[in-house]
Amino acid sequence: MLKEKIRGLATKYAADFIEVRHYLHANPELSYQEFETSKFIQNKLNEFGISFRIMATTGVVGIIEGKNPSKRTIALRADMDALPIQEENHVSYKSKNAGIMHACGHDVHTTCLLGAAKILSELKSEWEGTVKLIFQPGEERNPGGASILIKEGVLENPKPQAIFGLHVHPQLETGKLSFRSGKVMASADELYITIRSKGGHAAAPQSTADTILIASQLIVSLQQIISRNRDPFSPSVLSITSFQGGHTTNVIPSEVKLMGTFRAMDEKWRFKAHELIRKQATELVHSMGAEIDLIIDVGYPTVYNNEQLNSVSRVLAENYLGPENILETELRMGAEDFGYYSQVIPGCFYRLGSGNLAKGISAGVHTPTFNIDENAIEVGMGMMAWLGARVDFPSK
Repeated sequence: MLKEKIRGLATKYAADFIEVRHYLHANPELSYQEFETSKFIQNKLNEFGISFRIMATTGVVGIIEGKNPSKRTIALRADMDALPIQEENHVSYKSKNAGIMHACGHDVHTTCLLGAAKILSELKSEWEGTVKLIFQPGEERNPGGASILIKEGVLENPKPQAIFGLHVHPQLETGKLSFRSGKVMASADELYITIRSKGGHAAAPQSTADTILIASQLIVSLQQIISRNRDPFSPSVLSITSFQGGHTTNVIPSEVKLMGTFRAMDEKWRFKAHELIRKQATELVHSMGAEIDLIIDVGYPTVYNNEQLNSVSRVLAENYLGPENILETELRMGAEDFGYYSQVIPGCFYRLGSGNLAKGISAGVHTPTFNIDENAIEVGMGMMAWLGARVDFPSK
């Protein structure tokens, strides 16, 4: 059976790909700077006899053709950039690059896709269709590497009928996966606000517009957009995360800067909220005698899992790992640029369990002590290969 052959190869090559993960983890690169990572991936694909092309400068897109290549095309995606975090783990494969760490598990994602690529290539006489491998740069930073790849045609020639992506999840035990149909993760937009007046003496506020007070009023006022305009059954978050202004006790500053993020689960509400933010911020600041510059940097869209694809994939996952090891992904207000793909073609973004409380592996992503139970790599590469070989979408 194909399933048993995939499982066997995943077990056979698990130790090799743990070493691949160690290399990637020790040599992290920031978004859009993944030059050595890209070369490493290219060398591996050459080693596996898989053809590829370079896109978005550092992205690598490979093609594996099984029997009857035109029957269907399935895309498998992994991100490969790291975060500006100083690693605090004491492991032999600790980051060699100061202030840079694979704290979100993209080294694991890349490793799993490389492992799946090797398995699929070795078994290409056992399955039908084409698998497109997408090693993507810049997931952690706007505008998102997915958006760049899509503009450059990554979803064409051949055009995939569906796309899969995985993400490590330290709160999920190794050996388990989780899936969710429909809305999975939120959109993410960045807010940059500057409030200006002529400034003045703190003892004479009547002679200027108080930028500190205005900014404070604005922060409170913006929360009413969420509480009084949003459908209460549609999750949304607006958080101001930076307030910069003033440097002494007796001067009202001429300028205050605010930064924040706006998250939503509904694309229609998302852009309506943008209009409300602009209107409310501009009118409030002007009414209090100051000027405003407001930038809404439109970021990643919502991640939406196609219901039919998710259902088909979950059945395959249960068949591969057993129903007891397949759980429901929780709704999250975090963002992922996989959302760009899922807005264009049917997508399925699932979670790979990577935690192990008995081993003390539970630190969250984006923390300096994040790590994984590396037994997850065998599961991750096998599952990606299984989906790539077996999903026939639209299902017949």
